[in-house]
Amino acid sequence: MPPIVSIVGKSESGKTTLIEALVPELKLRGYQVATVKHVLSELAFDKPGKDSWRHIQAGSQATAIISPNQIVVLKPIRQEPGLNDVVHFLGNDYDIIIAEGFKQSSAPKIEVHRKEAGAPLIGITNLIAIATDEPLETKVRQFSLRDIKGLADLLENRFIKPKRKNI
Repeated sequence: MPPIVSIVGKSESGKTTLIEALVPELKLRGYQVATVKHVLSELAFDKPGKDSWRHIQAGSQATAIISPNQIVVLKPIRQEPGLNDVVHFLGNDYDIIIAEGFKQSSAPKIEVHRKEAGAPLIGITNLIAIATDEPLETKVRQFSLRDIKGLADLLENRFIKPKRKNI
């Protein structure tokens, strides 16, 4: 399984923006990157009356919608899967998987913190770094929100390269 690192933080802290910068930096270095986004609301990909909806209504346990440039798999579930379950579903074709959210998972985490949001998150396990716009009194390694190369170095040296050595 590829290494997983989760980007966590308060709402509107810049988690997606950080991921948007990290992915191309890692790809420039030649790595295959996948992402997983955790949302709290119900997804609305499949609409009543559409063929894929009809397939599921007929009893299919999963259906895939395929176009020339993408694939979407719809799989109704009874309970929310954990991060490792989702990563298993994605497969092993990646050098790293960057998750957005999943604060409660056991995955290593980078917190995105902004001064205007107040204090950093509390009780986050396996926190390896904080990307922040202000210096914080913490023993956790800190990076500027603009230090994308530094954060990519951290991911590369701590997760990607060690995994490649083991293969």
